[in-house]
Parts: sequence; structure tokens; C-alpha cells
Amino acid sequence: MTNAKPTSAAKPKPWTEAATHLVDVAMGRKPADLVIRNGRWVNVHSGEIIPRTDIAIAAGRFAYCGPNAGHAIGQGTKVVDAGGRYLVPGLCDAHMHVESGMVTVTEFCRAVIPHGTTSMFIDPHEIANVLGLPGVRLMHDEAVAMPINVHVQMPSCVPSAPGLEHAGAELTVADVAEAMTWENIIGLGEVMNFPGVAANDPVMSGEIAETVRAGKTVGGHYASPDLGLPFHGYVAGGAEDDHEGTRAEDAIARVRQGMKAMLRLGSAWYDVAAQIKAVTEGGIDPRNFILCTDDSHSGTLVHEGHMDRVVRHAISQGLKPVTAIQMATLNTAQHFRLEREIGSIAPGRLADFLIVSDLAQMTIDEVYGRGVRLAKAGKLEIDIPAYDYPPTAKSTVKLGKRLKAADFDIAAPQGANEVRARVIGVIENQAPTRALEADLAVEDGLVAMDRRNDICQIALVERHRGTGGVTNAFVSGFGYVEDCAMASSVAHDAHHIIVVGTNKEDMALAVNRLSEVGGGVVLYSKGKELALVEMPIAGLMSDERAEIVAAKAEQLTEAMRKVGCSLNNAYMQHSLLALVVIPELRISDVGLVDVTTFQKVDLFI
Repeated sequence: MTNAKPTSAAKPKPWTEAATHLVDVAMGRKPADLVIRNGRWVNVHSGEIIPRTDIAIAAGRFAYCGPNAGHAIGQGTKVVDAGGRYLVPGLCDAHMHVESGMVTVTEFCRAVIPHGTTSMFIDPHEIANVLGLPGVRLMHDEAVAMPINVHVQMPSCVPSAPGLEHAGAELTVADVAEAMTWENIIGLGEVMNFPGVAANDPVMSGEIAETVRAGKTVGGHYASPDLGLPFHGYVAGGAEDDHEGTRAEDAIARVRQGMKAMLRLGSAWYDVAAQIKAVTEGGIDPRNFILCTDDSHSGTLVHEGHMDRVVRHAISQGLKPVTAIQMATLNTAQHFRLEREIGSIAPGRLADFLIVSDLAQMTIDEVYGRGVRLAKAGKLEIDIPAYDYPPTAKSTVKLGKRLKAADFDIAAPQGANEVRARVIGVIENQAPTRALEADLAVEDGLVAMDRRNDICQIALVERHRGTGGVTNAFVSGFGYVEDCAMASSVAHDAHHIIVVGTNKEDMALAVNRLSEVGGGVVLYSKGKELALVEMPIAGLMSDERAEIVAAKAEQLTEAMRKVGCSLNNAYMQHSLLALVVIPELRISDVGLVDVTTFQKVDLFI
């Protein structure tokens, strides 16, 4: 006798091979594998909730959806009484990065399946920035092995801003063309180089053309409030969606231009409430609005949820439950040209569905994927074997030297007693930053931090080629009040090491510690390690279980609070400080970058 959990069913046959069997089941000539009786059918095609509905499932697909599936019940058919509960299509995350969860694709799936996610569209551009095309292939192959639908978008911008940063790898038009032939590539990942698209950069236009030739979807990323000619040029360049909007007018502009407005609620990005007003107050047709998470860390997944959390939030902002569910199911499926496979409870589609007892609160009692029950009462019921990453995906943190406190010294201009410096300003719960300025004192020829005014030091340490390079600058918004430093090898998008601190000795200790463990995130205070989340896979992902990683992440969050940081999900804010494609001011291995002009700028004014 074994206590092992059952494994999920094999991937269903294509509809073309299963269709005749589905017809026989629908006609009552053959028995269904599973029949769910007496449910309230949340029909995302018609916008109705239809009571007293039965659904019959065969070969991992829906065969019959109607008032009475008794004719499909035979010997061997499993029958489940829904008891008047809601039958909801499995939820889809239209745009997200697995690496932001700090875990592998396998562990991400283990974490989100109990929350009703049965389809994900992942953009592995984090691992691509470290390992290039081979890294994308690793995550692609892992995704294929999952018991739910994990489709992969080929990363488009590695590096994200050529000339303004140096990543660990570089992807070309030829790489994109090759990836478009892989079985599980669904399209091109977010095209972040929006100035390049507007300027007809040959790499950007070439990648988009290869994707369109393959008949696949081009993901967008227009991270600018300017809705003038640069926006129109970007749309004309081929992007089909965008998740970077933060205002209602952003969502409206995208939909009017034929794009899909993706509204995200991640661990630190709260962009649904403002943009959903385009629908609830502006009356814009919701069919072109899609919900997604973008970035969710393991603590959010384990303790708060995934797409169920996003749908619940959207409903709380005034959307009808069916409309919110459409935005997380059918709208997503249609956008990726998968309407015949996923996104609804309808004949022929994969039998991905939820049994929900409270629709507005998205209380999920049971989760089914491909006709197999995957989770019940918030607990995973299947076994998903761990995916083994090769040694080439590890040991990727290469500093070239052991850092010392002096590596973080910022020399003042000759003879200066005070300097006016540029400061990166963190905006809570948003990806953009502010370009601030501050007058800072000079002590013994070195520029001093100003902890009283919440200005501490930030440094980017090169970690791909062992150059020993350190870029120093200043940041505001974390609220640290103690001697401390937090370092992370997750630093979107080039993924060097970012360290933020009030004490240079702690900054050196934190960076060196990441070199020892192969990457992750660590917090030091007064020479003592307070928290550590090891992420040895490309310096981006842990090889431990999601709940273990979540516990370590919670310890990190608590440690950050103890040293004065009160930001919501400050780790996520920290990890984006080098993202040189989102305004206004960022840091890279090249220096400080003004992302409103896409130019390197001096630290001192």
C-alpha cells in the first residue's frame, strides 16, 4: 500500500481525434467518463448563469452541457452532484512570469492549481536574460509536462534595452524564428523596447514579423503615459495586448486601437481598480479586457491566491461576476486563438472547470483539469514530479571578486561640501519609479546617505561575466531606519545583483552571501543575516517546494519590517529597480538611466 498521490491524466487527444467519441457520448451511444449533475452553469459565451445543468466529460473534454446528462451515464461513469453550486471555467493567467514566484514551473503549478488556475501564458524572459535560448527551452519543456495548460511566449527583448544594459545573454530574430517552431510556443513575449518598435528597429520588427508569419500572438509592453505618436507607432508595429496601463485612459486607448487591455493584480502591481472604471463607469465593451497577474511571489500564491484573487478583486471593483470571469477565461482564450480548446465550459473544450460555492467571493471547492480532479478544499490531490534542472542552469552568480565596503563608496566632485544627486523614487504598488533630486552632504570626500529623509544607497553588481563592476546610486522609499542591506540576484530584466542598504558593510556581506549560495535574496543588519531565500536555478528560482519558499519569503518580509520597511511587497519593488524600460529613473550596469528619454544620465546634477 502506498500513500503517494495519484498522478494527473495524460494530455488529451486533439479534438480532431476525439470528436467522434465526443459525439457518441453526447448522443448517448457511449458512456461518459465523468458527469457533474445539478450545477449552475456559468456560461461565458452568453453571459448567463444557467441553473440545473449537467455536464458530461469524455477523453478529457466536455461532450455534453445541458439540462440532463442521464443518457451519458453508463457502467463506469463517475457521477458527482454539484448540489446547485456554480460550474466555472478554469481560470487563465494571460501574462505572467513564473520566475517571479521564486519557484520552478512545477512548483508554481502546485501552488496555483488549488486556486483554480488551469491555464497560464508564461513569458520566461527572466531566465532568458541569464541563460539565453537554452534557458527558455528548459522552461518550455517543463511546461509541456504539466497537468494543466502552460503555454510559453518566446521572450522578445533580451536585453530589454540594448545599449543601456548588458544581460547574461542575447536573443536574436533567428532565435525567435526557431522558437516559433516549438510545440508549446504560443506567441512573442512582451515587446518592451517600445521606442525600438516606434523607430522600426530591425530586431524588433523582425521578431514581430516572424511571430505573425507563424500565426501567433504578439505580446505588448508600452510603459509610457504618452498616448501620442509614439503610442500610435507602437500599435502600428504589431503589438496585440498591453499590461502596462495604470489609468482608465490607458485601457481605453489600447482597446480603441484594437489591442487587448490586460489589467494586472500581482503581488505589488495594483492596476485593476483604476482601469476597470473604463468598463464600470465609461461603458467600454469588456470583451477586449483581460485579467492577469504579471508578477506574483510565492507568499502571495500560497497565502492569498492567484487568478481567483484577481477575479475576486475585479468583482469588488464593481464588475458583474460573470463579466470578471469572462476576463479571466474566454477573453484570454480568444486572444491567444485557443477558444476551441480552453476558456469555457462547452462541448469539445478541454474539461478544465471549477466547482464554486460562492461566486462573488470565488470560493473554490473543487478544481478539475482535463477531466481529472486536481484539488479539493484548497488541497492538491495529484502528484507532480519535480523537474530536474541541469548543472548548467546553476552556479550563475559570478562576481569576479569578493566585495568590500569600499566598493560602495561614492566619491564627490573635487572640493564639494554638498552635492545635488538624482534619486530613484519608489512608488508603492506600482512598477514605475519617480526621478527625484536631493541635496546630500559630503564627508571626507564621499557622498553620504540621508537616512533621516529616507535616502539610502543602491548598487548594481555585475554577476554574469565576473567583471567586478559596481554601479552606485541613491534610492528613496524603503523607509529603512536601521543599519541594514538587502541584496537580490533577481533584478529585472538583466538580473545582475541589486543591493539596497543604509550600511556599506552590510551591503558587501549581502552581495557576497548571494555568491556563496548561487543567488537569491538576503537581508543583513549590523553584520547579521536576518533572512535568506536561496534561488540557485539561474539565480532566479528555488529548487524547494513552494510552501517552503513562501515561509522563507515571509521571514524576509518580517525582517524587512523590523529594519523599518513598511512598503507592501517591498521585495517586488526592489527587484524592479533595474528595469530600464519603465519610467522614470533606473539603475543598470551602464549607470543611471532616464527612461523617459532612454539615455544614461549623471548621478550628480
